[in-house]
Amino acid sequence: MHELSLAGGILRVVEEAAQREGFARVSQLRLEAGSLCGVDVPSLRFALEAIAPGTCLAAAEILIDEPPGTAWCLPCGTSVPIRHRLDDCPRCGGHQLQPTGGTELRVIDLLVHDETRPVGEAASA
Repeated sequence: MHELSLAGGILRVVEEAAQREGFARVSQLRLEAGSLCGVDVPSLRFALEAIAPGTCLAAAEILIDEPPGTAWCLPCGTSVPIRHRLDDCPRCGGHQLQPTGGTELRVIDLLVHDETRPVGEAASA
């Protein structure tokens, strides 16, 4: 199940951002996992939820957008929707398709909370 290693990579990206930007926790994580990226979205969600306790993602709402696949058909010279990388062109039936969308797995945005400081403690410069 490579989704667990992907979830670990996503957690590393978020934790590096937390360190760099100085936030303590994430209340919402939004990802994009295109239909052609080779990720099983329910498994990715499960893996993220499994590794989240004790991290800045603990109790975070996880939203995963799933944009459809698109490809450029060389014979048609047009962009067409596809569900799988090996699909035929829905317009001409050709097999010369170059995927152009729905191949990404990326963090889109985070809703974060700043680190809490004791009252009266100034932020260091």
